Amino acid sequence: MNMYDVVVVGGGNAALCAAISAHEAGARVALIERADKDHRGGSSAFTGGAFRIAYRGVDDLLTLVPDLHPDEIRNSDFGAYPEHQFFEEAVSMSGYRADADVLETVVADSLPTMQWLREHGVRFVPIYGRQSFKVDGKQKFWGGLTVEVSGGGLGLMQSLYAYAERAGIELRYGFRARNLARSEGGWTLELQDGEASGVMQARNVILATGGYHANVLWRAKYLGPGWDLAKVRGSRYNTGDGIRMALSAGATAHGNWTGCHAVFYDLNAPPFGDINLLNQQKNYFTLGIVVNADGKRFVDEGLDFRNYTYSGMGARVLAQPGAVAWQVFDAQTVDMLPDEYRVKHATRLSADTLEGLAAQMDGINQRAFLQTVQEYNQSIDRNTPFNPAIKDGRATRGLSVPKSNWATALEKGPFVAYAVTCGITCTYAGVRVNPCGQVLDEEGSPLPGLYAAGEMVGGLYYVKYAGGIGLTAGSVLGRISGKHAAAAGQAAG
Repeated sequence: MNMYDVVVVGGGNAALCAAISAHEAGARVALIERADKDHRGGSSAFTGGAFRIAYRGVDDLLTLVPDLHPDEIRNSDFGAYPEHQFFEEAVSMSGYRADADVLETVVADSLPTMQWLREHGVRFVPIYGRQSFKVDGKQKFWGGLTVEVSGGGLGLMQSLYAYAERAGIELRYGFRARNLARSEGGWTLELQDGEASGVMQARNVILATGGYHANVLWRAKYLGPGWDLAKVRGSRYNTGDGIRMALSAGATAHGNWTGCHAVFYDLNAPPFGDINLLNQQKNYFTLGIVVNADGKRFVDEGLDFRNYTYSGMGARVLAQPGAVAWQVFDAQTVDMLPDEYRVKHATRLSADTLEGLAAQMDGINQRAFLQTVQEYNQSIDRNTPFNPAIKDGRATRGLSVPKSNWATALEKGPFVAYAVTCGITCTYAGVRVNPCGQVLDEEGSPLPGLYAAGEMVGGLYYVKYAGGIGLTAGSVLGRISGKHAAAAGQAAG
């Protein structure tokens, strides 16, 4: 039977990085994608395409964005994001539970891996529209994020697939991996194509099939009551297949099985991600307030930069009456909102008065809402200047639910509200790997020839998630596992 050096299961960012890396290392590679060609790309295709990278200043960024104009450099404060800050923020957000050796690899290899992606046709640009505000005449970047892929996550996947096709990597669409078993010389994969089935053999297998966010049964089982009602922000194909196969092959379950990345999501978005209807998330609640159907605020919208709090907001809104809330802004901040608030399919309400706005907010306690806004407005420390590019300390005083930064009174019409619910992006659990991407058994030993990358790697995120780290981790571990698997496959052959 035909033996491949490396078979990659999955079709997102981590999978493509693994396949390309293995191919470049001389391996005979095949990639198995469950989706058809028109829906390839996994959840990576649904992201904004932001990468969290360690960099020392603008000179490092120029290796990713060499076409930055001198005027852009002069009029921008890109700052720096050193490795120690990246690591400390990521590990602290995990409650110091993250696998330090794997996280250190992700951090240290973040910039070199992004440079590698650029060499493979991925074009990076500064995130002016979503990650910078104009302060004192300069665009100041904030929250540890500076660059994104031109064209977002979909542009990333188009670039990587284009490279894979030019390189002649074997790409198989519409095949679902059902079972994985050890065999002589490696592994046997059982594949299903509709009602037909077949097998493939490989010396090494890299699993990059994502988490289980699209598996309604697993969500209810592991995340808890109500999570079966969440809308799926990303790919409908991330149902935990790779995790299940790895566990059956002897991998140890690892990570935060009751945790997930879930955001404020448009109330009327479709139940599954639609590549033609992107930007359903609503993540700039820091510039306004969020109220539930009782008319009450329930989160500190200014606790930290949205990059460090947004991934927990889906859980917060899911726990509210009817799993619905409204983000409310006035004319002072609404023009600062990014494109995700301007798409035609956004559930947007607008009125010249707060009373007129409340009358349109279906199901809300209008009287309580108006009282909430009045109390909020009266509680703001107006002596502290507003500065959206830093944690400005412009806070409320005396409220049971404070707003710690960026508190701006809702007092200038027109007033705008966006109806939101919970949209789940990815889950935090999976299998344990070492810094080479090798899947580990319960004794901590590598399972020979089995690797994992991307969202099915457990042990990186617990409770919180730093924006942009997912694509970075997937690229880094995908690239490393591909190279390592290729070397192992060639040695075995």
